[in-house]
Amino acid sequence: MQFTNWHGIEAGEAVQHLQSSWRGLNTADAQRRLVTYGPNVIPEQPPRSFLRMLLSQFADFMIIVLLLAALVSGFVGEAADTIAILVIVLFNGIVGAIQEFRADRAVAALRSMTAPTAMVLRDDKLVSINASQLVPGDVITLQTGDIVAADVRLLDVEELQADESALTGESQAVDKHKSKLKSPEVPIGDRKNLAFKSTLITRGRGSGIVMATGVNTEIGKVAELLRSEPGVHTPLQVRLARFGRNLSFAILGICLLVFIAGLWQGQPLLLMLLTGVSLAV
Repeated sequence: MQFTNWHGIEAGEAVQHLQSSWRGLNTADAQRRLVTYGPNVIPEQPPRSFLRMLLSQFADFMIIVLLLAALVSGFVGEAADTIAILVIVLFNGIVGAIQEFRADRAVAALRSMTAPTAMVLRDDKLVSINASQLVPGDVITLQTGDIVAADVRLLDVEELQADESALTGESQAVDKHKSKLKSPEVPIGDRKNLAFKSTLITRGRGSGIVMATGVNTEIGKVAELLRSEPGVHTPLQVRLARFGRNLSFAILGICLLVFIAGLWQGQPLLLMLLTGVSLAV
């Protein structure tokens, strides 16, 4: 059921596509689908400690070069240079760890916004179930104050409005309807015949058929990106990292040339070693 144009089809077509009915699923069918699609939850990884996040910051090439420079500086007696480098490296590591910690907190916040229960039609009866048990094809009801438990294609609305700021950042409530949209290329914020997981119903009532659950929901995809792509860098960060590596190799090359030139001129070995280290720092 990897279908994406839910907003571009009529409500009845959505019901048929999900192999469901306007009266929802029966218990046996729902259980089979639960096995197929899994629970309607955002997967949670074991939390990483702040110390682990901090240590991971020291795997960067430039940081390793700086640590080696600090080690050599300390070995030859340049205590001031050693302390300065270590302070800079530690500060950089703390800042990076704090950023990763905030990303983990963002994922946890998305999970906490999940609705605990949902009103669903099962066996022709309206019952309250744990939202994690929802499956594609379930028909759920929505009313003022509800947190939408899954991504749904709206089947019926009565002055329905939803606060979608958690997903789109739009502060104003969105008026919803059940008619299909003409264009398939519509931003999420303009798909007014859909309601999304973790958004809040601020007015009216309605019903909808579940089209996606768990990580397949829009909010689930956001959480998955935050969780699984912590190492994604902007183009500027990529260029700066490449520049840093090239600069490090250039500096080491220059220091080696100075060291060799000094020895060729008959300068003392220790003096040239100190000169090369100072130049590198």
